[in-house]
Amino acid sequence: MITLAGAPVLTTLRLTLRAPEERDLPGFTAYMASPRAAFTGGPASASGAFQTFATVCGHWVLRGYGLFAVTLTETGEAIGLAGHLNPPAWPEPELAWNLWDAAHEGYGYATEAAFAIRDHAVAKLGWSTAISMIARDNHRSMALARRLGAAPERDDEIFGKPMTIWRHALQSPPKTGPATGGTP
Repeated sequence: MITLAGAPVLTTLRLTLRAPEERDLPGFTAYMASPRAAFTGGPASASGAFQTFATVCGHWVLRGYGLFAVTLTETGEAIGLAGHLNPPAWPEPELAWNLWDAAHEGYGYATEAAFAIRDHAVAKLGWSTAISMIARDNHRSMALARRLGAAPERDDEIFGKPMTIWRHALQSPPKTGPATGGTP
């Protein structure tokens, strides 16, 4: 088996965000078969989920960045995806996230992962702006986009599905130390 060697690993208080691996496929397949995947291209058959997962992995190879598997650090369980997308059909680079099971909602995991990918986009990818394409009835993702400081910009569609483009104004973290007048 080939792995996505060299992909960064992001860590937060409770999460580890790493490149997707084959061991994540069963959880992703279950997610894609469920109504939860309606906002991310599903529901889909096992074959369709495999194709989508292969695209997620291939994005890393072709772009050098992509969606991370969001895992609980304590157990290693993959609970969703979060990261950076920019396939040809996209209007510009995107910050994206999902949780695979409702059992993981309400704990702040998606927020924790989204802040990590936002900060990574600025610090390591050099992005100064990004979007999130959110289905118009995906209220949980809209609320998360607001927590990140994004605002709705315009309506659009992707693959024939109506979306709202949310704009993220990304900023570098403030520098500290004598050169910027901050406290060393």
